[in-house]
Amino acid sequence: MEGKWHVGLLVLTLMVETSFASLSPTGINYEVVALTEIKKALHDPYNVLENWDVTSVDPCSWRMVTCSSDGYVSALGLTSQSLSGTLSPGIGNLTKLQSVLLQNNAIYGPIPDVVGNLEKLQTLDLSNNKFDGEIPASFGDLKNLNYLRLNNNSLTGSIPQSLSNIGGLALVDVSFNNLSGPLPKISARAFKVVGNPLICGQNSGNNCSAVYPEPLSFPPDSLGDQREGSRSHHVAVAIGASFGAAFLVIIVIALVLWWRYLHNQQIFFDVNEQYDPEVCLGHLKRYAFKELRTATDHFNSKNILGSGGFGVVYKGHLNNGTVVAVKRLKDYNAVGGEIQFQTEVELISLAVHRNLLRLWGFCSTESERLLVYPYMSNGSVAARLKDHIHGRPVLDWSRRKGIALGTARGLVYLHEQCDPKIIHRDVKAANILLDEEFEAVVGDFGLAKLLDHRDSHVTTAVRGTVGHIAPEYLSTGQSSEKTDVFGFGILLLELITGQKAVDFGRGANQKGVMLDWVKKLHLEKKLNLVVDKDLRNNFDRIELEEMVQVALLCTQFNPTYRPKMSEVLRMLEGDGLAEKWEASQQKVETPRYRTSANTPTRYSDYIEESSLVVEAMELSGPR
Repeated sequence: MEGKWHVGLLVLTLMVETSFASLSPTGINYEVVALTEIKKALHDPYNVLENWDVTSVDPCSWRMVTCSSDGYVSALGLTSQSLSGTLSPGIGNLTKLQSVLLQNNAIYGPIPDVVGNLEKLQTLDLSNNKFDGEIPASFGDLKNLNYLRLNNNSLTGSIPQSLSNIGGLALVDVSFNNLSGPLPKISARAFKVVGNPLICGQNSGNNCSAVYPEPLSFPPDSLGDQREGSRSHHVAVAIGASFGAAFLVIIVIALVLWWRYLHNQQIFFDVNEQYDPEVCLGHLKRYAFKELRTATDHFNSKNILGSGGFGVVYKGHLNNGTVVAVKRLKDYNAVGGEIQFQTEVELISLAVHRNLLRLWGFCSTESERLLVYPYMSNGSVAARLKDHIHGRPVLDWSRRKGIALGTARGLVYLHEQCDPKIIHRDVKAANILLDEEFEAVVGDFGLAKLLDHRDSHVTTAVRGTVGHIAPEYLSTGQSSEKTDVFGFGILLLELITGQKAVDFGRGANQKGVMLDWVKKLHLEKKLNLVVDKDLRNNFDRIELEEMVQVALLCTQFNPTYRPKMSEVLRMLEGDGLAEKWEASQQKVETPRYRTSANTPTRYSDYIEESSLVVEAMELSGPR
């Protein structure tokens, strides 16, 4: 028996060695070791790191850990998790890290100097913690760094001069610390130092408002920094004095017109076409309109991948052979169009998770707004639900469950690991994309709304797709994370039934929307009639019962009864469903969702009653 165990262990070791580049010859994953060291140094009162298992050979399934396609850890997202303790130097062994988000915790002690060895690091956010000591000079070696947030800590010493060696910085925020000394000449587009008394005090001689200009109209490489503009002004005055008062007047008028031209430009979004197309915002590339027009064959209708309320998505081939998806916004000046563009560009580009669609770049001209995403070779879940290969469904039961898990992980990241949190507001099969491995990727964040920590909901004009919209959103326009939970529940039913929620009920024997139908069959214990007939009974019946229960928990009319997405994910993974389901059966739905005093509202009835409200909200625009 012992010999068999050793043989099995050897086989397992050989298998994982071929799968994970970070394994040592003895089968040790050094990235697991590094993450374990980080976990040990932190105090985790709510056990958010409980599945970080030192015996694991693959950390890519751990919560708040994102991996690259080759199995290396690329991002840590431990935002707002009530963590304390210290940050272990073991983080320096995660050599492929691109993003570290630890903001809004209570982590103390010095920032490990080895962070400066993470040469691929693009985003580092340690803000709103209790870090002390000096900012490591090794940060100057982070040549790919775009965003550095160290604000609201207890850091001392001077700001390292080495930061001036980084050319691609978009933001450096060291405000509200105890820093001192001279200010380095950092080329970041925004450099925030306010709240450091020894730098910005009355006797310091520094004009702190001048070193973090907001808004910035253009990147430094296009226009030069503010100090260079000041020097140009003095040179102009000197020349004017030499050539006489008339010439001086001309120069002054020209400077005024130039200043007004610059300051009439909108932040970043109205950069004219003639500026350098290689300008980047952080890790985002700015594409030339001509390049995207050529890539899509002049936006040929044959290249359309899909369309929505805000624009059309085209398949495109860039000059270097890369296949992309180009989203061309229509009527961007209308209500919501430009808002959507700014939301996606500024905020969604910072949401990095393997189950979220990554924004690669943008194009902005006086008349066009375009977004560039990686091309998802397997399209959307909605498009593949009815596809077959050799008589078998492309999305078998195993893939459908995997899609549910991947989508849940992406939404958990948006709701609980982003700061501020992000609400998608249109979770449905058409917005869940599939990569070449059929991994679920949550797309279309155009309807996303951000919440700060003080708000439990936001109120907007109702957007989304009927059949997926939560009842409270239909009636009041108020959305919250629980709005997405409802949409996810409908998505689960789409995966189970193979039906589209918005088309359901058009058949002769299918009356009412999908949710009402599934509730009725579940009550009658006829779940075999719920499952997509294309699966031909090739599904796990226990998993079916569990997924239906999760879907029904997610779609309860009272949003306070719905679970959080992190709870949904745990239930799909097999933890806590029985307790949640039993508790839900003891609750009585609130009468606010009833058509009369005695009759509970069906979802289909509720949609019909709310149609006038939806129409009125659409006409009134965002609140």
